[in-house]
Amino acid sequence: MDTYEVFNPPTLAEPRGWNHGLLAPAGGRVLFVAGQTAGGPDGRVESGNFIAQFEVALDRVLAVVREAGGESAHIGRMTVYVTDLAAYMDARRELAAAWRARMGRHYPAMALVEVRGLVEAGAMVEIEATAVLPEQPD
Repeated sequence: MDTYEVFNPPTLAEPRGWNHGLLAPAGGRVLFVAGQTAGGPDGRVESGNFIAQFEVALDRVLAVVREAGGESAHIGRMTVYVTDLAAYMDARRELAAAWRARMGRHYPAMALVEVRGLVEAGAMVEIEATAVLPEQPD
């Protein structure tokens, strides 16, 4: 599959760590990944560390993408929900390292949303994504 075509209009602010728009190549299969938190197999969130929760949530998103036959570069859109925007802002350097370790220099179209709470008790981060995977050969 060809890579996404990136669209960052010069009339919009320059993105850093994300892109304004990605156009998927024709013929791909769309995968919608449900919101993932740092919950373990039993659904309970064990870590109270913001960065650790981000890493686990992103790992879970990537596990779904890989299970469907894709890879991190196939993710075209991502929404990150956090319960504490200040904690996110304070952890940007560590989050960038965690991102690069998992996603390299691939930056989907993204939104970051602060919410009052998440479904799993103790969850501070939830990530949902949309990926476009290569067409499966016949």
